[in-house]
Amino acid sequence: MFTLTPTLLEIDTPDPRSLLELAQAGDAEAFGEVCRVYETRLLRQAIALCGNLTLAEDLAQDTLVEGWKGLPRYNGRCQFFTWLCAILLNRYRNTVRQKRPLPISTLAGHDRDEFQNRVDDLADPQGWPDQSAQRCEQATLIRECIQALPTKHQQVIYLRFYVDDSLEGIAAALGCSVGTVKSRLFHALEKLRGMNALGAQCENFKTKAGTL
Repeated sequence: MFTLTPTLLEIDTPDPRSLLELAQAGDAEAFGEVCRVYETRLLRQAIALCGNLTLAEDLAQDTLVEGWKGLPRYNGRCQFFTWLCAILLNRYRNTVRQKRPLPISTLAGHDRDEFQNRVDDLADPQGWPDQSAQRCEQATLIRECIQALPTKHQQVIYLRFYVDDSLEGIAAALGCSVGTVKSRLFHALEKLRGMNALGAQCENFKTKAGTL
């Protein structure tokens, strides 16, 4: 079983590609080393996705287990972390079918700050110039608006803005064409722009999205 031992520092592991090759050949210990490379980032992504530390830990753990089971299917066409995040999205989608994610207010102080910082970065890499209270309000609002999108649109928004991968990497992770990713991203941004609650914040998404 693969354990989550989140720390504030990423652990350097020499030649992770070699570890992946060993893991794909069935070496569980090598995959354990791979997990230690990515577990902190994966947990942060899970927190940003669901807004609850306990659920995030479960999602990250399940993602690593599912990653081990499906490792032979990883073909290297996208970053391994992006591939893990695509699994994370699927695990989260299955979870929300059963229960609603807990609100951001249930997070402990450090995790709430971590979650809000990630969504703030998503909305505006330069940061909000106004008061912190307004910043928190906007961060929560953006997350709620993203969760209102169809699943296929949530996926591309998440992988493009949270994981910060290329359109090509997203396409490989989702098993679709780059053109499909561009189309979904375009329509997702249009839907966000049409939400009165977001207003001008959508222009920041457009800037980060790049040319579609």
